Amino acid sequence: MKGPSLSRSSTTAKVVVATTVAPTFISFWRAAAIVLSDLASTMYYIGGITEQAMGKPAAWMVVAVMLFSYLVRSVYMESCSMFVRGGVYVVVKDSIGPTVAKLSVSSLVVDYILTGPISSVSAGQYLGRLLNELSGALGEHWRTDPNAFAVFFSIAVTGYFWWSNIKGVPESSTKALRIMQVTTVMVVALLVWCPITLLLRGGAQLPPAPTPANLRLTRESLGWLAGTQWANLSFVVMLVALGHSLLAMSGFETLAQVYREIAYPKLKNLRLTANLVCTYALFSTGLISVFAVMIIPDATRSRYYDNMIGGLVMNLAGPELLKLGFHIFVVIVGALILSGAVNTSLIGVNGVLNRVAEDGVLIDWFRKPHRKYGTTYRILNTMALLQIATIIASRGDVYLLGEAYAFGVVWSFALKALGVLVLRYQRHDQEYKFPLNFKIGGREIPLGLAVTTLILFLVAIANLFSKKIATIYGVSFTIVLYTLFLISERVNANKKAGERADLEKFNLDHQPEISTATLHARPGCVLVAVREYKRMWHLQRVLEKTNMRRQDIVVMTVRQMSSGAAEYDLRNDQLFASYEQELFSHVVAMAEKEGKPVELLVVPAVDPFDAMVQTAARLKASRLVQAYPSAWRPRSSRGGSGWRGSNCLRPGMHFRWR
Repeated sequence: MKGPSLSRSSTTAKVVVATTVAPTFISFWRAAAIVLSDLASTMYYIGGITEQAMGKPAAWMVVAVMLFSYLVRSVYMESCSMFVRGGVYVVVKDSIGPTVAKLSVSSLVVDYILTGPISSVSAGQYLGRLLNELSGALGEHWRTDPNAFAVFFSIAVTGYFWWSNIKGVPESSTKALRIMQVTTVMVVALLVWCPITLLLRGGAQLPPAPTPANLRLTRESLGWLAGTQWANLSFVVMLVALGHSLLAMSGFETLAQVYREIAYPKLKNLRLTANLVCTYALFSTGLISVFAVMIIPDATRSRYYDNMIGGLVMNLAGPELLKLGFHIFVVIVGALILSGAVNTSLIGVNGVLNRVAEDGVLIDWFRKPHRKYGTTYRILNTMALLQIATIIASRGDVYLLGEAYAFGVVWSFALKALGVLVLRYQRHDQEYKFPLNFKIGGREIPLGLAVTTLILFLVAIANLFSKKIATIYGVSFTIVLYTLFLISERVNANKKAGERADLEKFNLDHQPEISTATLHARPGCVLVAVREYKRMWHLQRVLEKTNMRRQDIVVMTVRQMSSGAAEYDLRNDQLFASYEQELFSHVVAMAEKEGKPVELLVVPAVDPFDAMVQTAARLKASRLVQAYPSAWRPRSSRGGSGWRGSNCLRPGMHFRWR
């Protein structure tokens, strides 16, 4: 049975359901799984890359980087506590300026473009070498080229996770969570089996301490510093070694991007996510790298630089058949988590470029939501194609990708930290501050944040001179992206003044009537009526108090019509004009800040009061909430924000439906 009409002609008047790229919020477990799919995956290749660069002390440098990640975690937590839509671009733009912000986000995009390829190529290397080992164990002569196999495998994985992200973050976060659950089983098994092996063998020597005298930097790892006096300075040697190891912390920027998706309470869940990520990476990437050096003999370890954990497994104590079975499990897990890093990279770059697009730096064409899934599919399409091109160009060489990858990682960290440091003196609304602050003469001195920023910049400068491939590739690609951002910004600036790039882009679904199926709102939902985006304190209270497990939130606005207009169909731009777009953009921002989803609805009606009451009845809402005075101002010819009606609710009044 249909409910009462919303106007004199409900058969012709339409309602508009607006959807945007607003996220469906996820738990801190899922958020941590997304970040760890990249950060923890480095345990499969970081040991081999760093040992090639500096020798056996590399394992301790990896541990040092994992401990340093706790400091970087605090940088990201402070930045996120000031911004709903965090990330390098927003922080640097607000603190240093738009020019440096575009440069920083360009280097970050380089980071994300390489994150997927290096991880998926490494997974392909593990699988290809395992297939060769199994073929030899079975007495077969079949062999595959690990590099060629890695290229084809990587392209297939990139295509799979591209489609998962087209369908949205909840879909991809579920896969990331499952991958990390299986990975945890493998990590725990290794952390138990490795100490048992050392005990059975009577112990083993720890890797040499990472002192300048023990570090064996090659001519290739010194880059342009080789043969200069700088290479003889202990301080420079340590910075170069730290720069080669910082790759172990890749994927951390995704923490800022996934913050948008974290459910209520956002800051508390962000802290849990960050602590879980850092601790997990310390025990997996850090300790396993140390065990690999202690257990794999020096004479054979170089054979496993592209397959370090596989080499560790085959040198554990125990029956050969058991080790072979566990080796197969390790490779399967590696293929899963390394492939999951492709998912993380696509989530991260999508979040970064959305923030850039909202500021008008990227043309609106990229922000068009997918008609079915509501995701920014054009950004995802472009990034997936760039990753595939990188995979093909690398020809399956993990070390080459690792060297090129370092550029975006360190510079994104450094510029992020600098932006937060500058904002410490410009803003004072942080919910969280980097520890170790002192007050001298009433002025706060952020010592901990300043020291962390200095270290990151010194490492970034050292990488600039010691990593030739990273510098050439990274600088070139950064310049290309920066130029594209400038061109896009100029195109947006030439648009007519009425169009605003900073507003959300909405898909509009025109329906003849309102129903719970149309809005996906359960009976008992809370209906909130809004009209002025500067007066939405009642929506804020509803967002703070509503338990989303029990109730949904529907936010509606009324497009007021004259009595004559009610007899005719309205054009799309009459139902959802620029004012509704700006109003709902503020609603989406408030919902994201609280970490709670909302449904958006525009209802055309002659009498706003009747429209609100009848909409609540049709949705079977438990409450109708509004916060406006009893006399509505008429809308002006420029689209003012008042309603006129004699039967209006009192400010903050709630209707409860039994």
